Amino acid sequence: IDDVWREITKTDEPQLAMFGAQMHRITLDAGSPIRMRTPDGAYTSVVGEILEVDPPVRFSHTMKFTGYDDPYCRVTYDLREIEGGVEFTLTSEGVPAGTKTHKAMARGGDFIAKTLKQILERGRPALATRAIYRMMALATPFITPKRSRSELWPMEATRG
Repeated sequence: IDDVWREITKTDEPQLAMFGAQMHRITLDAGSPIRMRTPDGAYTSVVGEILEVDPPVRFSHTMKFTGYDDPYCRVTYDLREIEGGVEFTLTSEGVPAGTKTHKAMARGGDFIAKTLKQILERGRPALATRAIYRMMALATPFITPKRSRSELWPMEATRG
């Protein structure tokens, strides 16, 4: 359970289960702002605020994709030790149906869970996932909206 907890809360390297983004936060406490940025720090894909931290069983935060005009929603990661492993539950709340955020999260949740499992069992994502990440890294400067540049999303408190 501690290995899963580390993967979803670490800040010292990219979170490969989270599309290779690197978490930036001031503290791992409720009220702390959170940013998911490209490894070079140039772009911020997600902003939010930590809502709940109960190591190593629950981590919850608000989130908003910087490239969309959609409202903030809540994401909660629940972990539970079970025989032979850890049950991982990713819950999204307050995501308006039909929005770009809704569409992205509908696809992303399963991808995150599958990639997290690969990392914990094999030490890294599958080859196909690594290839996708490499292509994303090369394309980021060309396909990421200017409104997602990190200088527009400083680490001050986020209300959402």
